[in-house]
Amino acid sequence: MDVRRAGERYRGGDPRAGIESRHAFSFGPHYDPGNLRFGAVIACNEERLAPGAGFDEHPHSHTEIVTWVVEGELTHRDSLGRETVVRAGDVQRLSAASGVRHVERNDAAAPLTFVQMWLAPREAGGDPVYEIVRGIADSTPYAVPEAGAMLHVRRLAAGERTAVPDAAHVYVHVVRGAVRLDGADLTPGDAARITDAKDLEAVGVTAAELLLWEMAAA
Repeated sequence: MDVRRAGERYRGGDPRAGIESRHAFSFGPHYDPGNLRFGAVIACNEERLAPGAGFDEHPHSHTEIVTWVVEGELTHRDSLGRETVVRAGDVQRLSAASGVRHVERNDAAAPLTFVQMWLAPREAGGDPVYEIVRGIADSTPYAVPEAGAMLHVRRLAAGERTAVPDAAHVYVHVVRGAVRLDGADLTPGDAARITDAKDLEAVGVTAAELLLWEMAAA
């Protein structure tokens, strides 16, 4: 298990424009050849947008983009003609496939925080796909078969335990609260990269929310 702390993330965004980003993997100008991906995960970005701030239209291709809103509301528009508002508890996926353009903004009056995770598809090409699942429950994993991955959302009370999926690769991101995982205490923004996970549990030190990616071998 490789633990990466929130303070180790690469700082990005444009604070003057109301955009603060924290990158867990090599990203943009923060090129790190030793930190390009883990399993299918190639990016895990924490984004904070002030009211009125956002990312202007930009392109993506050959990437599965999964977004989890922590607080606030994210307005999404794309070249598929979709316009949606994503709220806390919703899972949004944009399968960029052969190419798509989109806009992400905070059009609300309150600050917005979200976690955006990019996964590498097993095969390139295809047609772009957009999907949103409202109010996903703890017991309902979200599958991204194009990347051989499954997202598990876990919300824990203090002292509550949850099993970590047995898998070739598991990526754990702490959204809020504190958890203990295989002897390591993790707090918001911390992550654990686990290879050949088996019989592991996460325990809530406080009330906590976790995102766990279960991934098959490449």
